[in-house]
Amino acid sequence: MRIPCFSTPGRRLLAVLSVLLAAGLAACGDTSKVPPGTDVGATPTLTEPVKSMIPTVNIAPAQGWPEGVKPQPQAGMAVTALATGLDHPRWVYVLPNGDVLVAESNNPPKPDPGFSLRGWVMGKVMKRAGAAVPSANRITLLRDTDGDGQAETRTVFLQGLTSPFGMALVGKELFIANADALVKVPYEEGQTTITATPVKVVDLPAGINHHWTKNVIASRDGSKLYVTVGSNSNIGENGMDIEVDRAAIHEVDPKTGTRRLFASGLRNPNGMGWGADGTLWTVVNERDEIGSDLVPDYLTSVKDGAFYGWPYSYYGQTVDVRVKPPRPDLVAKAVAPDYALGSHVAPLGMVFSEGNQLPSSLASGVFIGEHGSWNRKPHSGYKVVFVPFVGNKPTGKPVDVLTGFLSPDGKAYGRPVGVAIDKRGGLLVADDVGNVIWRVSGQTPR
Repeated sequence: MRIPCFSTPGRRLLAVLSVLLAAGLAACGDTSKVPPGTDVGATPTLTEPVKSMIPTVNIAPAQGWPEGVKPQPQAGMAVTALATGLDHPRWVYVLPNGDVLVAESNNPPKPDPGFSLRGWVMGKVMKRAGAAVPSANRITLLRDTDGDGQAETRTVFLQGLTSPFGMALVGKELFIANADALVKVPYEEGQTTITATPVKVVDLPAGINHHWTKNVIASRDGSKLYVTVGSNSNIGENGMDIEVDRAAIHEVDPKTGTRRLFASGLRNPNGMGWGADGTLWTVVNERDEIGSDLVPDYLTSVKDGAFYGWPYSYYGQTVDVRVKPPRPDLVAKAVAPDYALGSHVAPLGMVFSEGNQLPSSLASGVFIGEHGSWNRKPHSGYKVVFVPFVGNKPTGKPVDVLTGFLSPDGKAYGRPVGVAIDKRGGLLVADDVGNVIWRVSGQTPR
């Protein structure tokens, strides 16, 4: 392959990346060296960072599901498509009457930051991965009346939103986490569409929105809401002034709209859930571009007022030397997460298994939708896993629940995102590349 000659190192690097992209983003960079399974659990292996001008790039190009092909559930379970032909479904939320809300969404328009080599490369990466489609900006309602695992009713529930993601019903108010604000609409049980204009509860950090997804969960008594906000960068390379109130979970008073930082230093938190003892848990996407084996994404309990390291350190107090200026004062306070999920698996969806009708081995723990890697060789994630809990703590290794999202030649049939337990105890999985909501059940559907 002939690389054009340019007069500056930056332009030559751009030329190299251009050729790689034109060739289909051929995998480049380092390859994982840790033994399988050592980057998961309470004490993961942390290797030395890999320093490279060109980061590891290993895309699973978005393909979609061929006719007759679907993901593979754990032995003894069955999978059906609750709904197909959706538009980039990212998140699922189950209403008390069993109706399923689906956020069809993608990243919002961003202000023009000017040209950057990294931004250009990431744009190409996201396009190949199926993440560059326009946002539908709506929520769709699905209703499976006869319980056969396929929705007979599909209606536009609410539209005209701004990259919606998380949803939470409190009483007769439905809260929706848009990319730029938490909003609410009135809801009556059984409604299949809402025409009311959403009312803003509180603004949320927006701008560049390097990580745009924002989730919301209500406290068990409904008096507080908790909202995730991801970082505006990988490691603060755009300046920390645009990271104010980001990489954090906020606590919001739904009546007054006031918010406060509940926990910070969480690079990109997404799914949340309440443990049996009332503890808040979340899954977090860690940083990129220091090798296939760093840094493990994680599942963790969230302590009020705690700092989890980003961007200055990871896994507690392991300093990221790329971040300038350093903050040893913050590193000294950094809390280590509870449980590593593996490097670059990109955990997004999370739901506790309470109330599921799946095998008894999946009765106590957390289901996690792993969206999949781009910065690792070989690929990681691209599946739904189950993390067992014993005594309110994650224990043992993750268990594969739904796999087969990658083709034999490394293309993405689909990518799992949000997960939820439906009214009948089945596991729902939003697939934003396959444009499907999958339902995993404990027995063959009738």
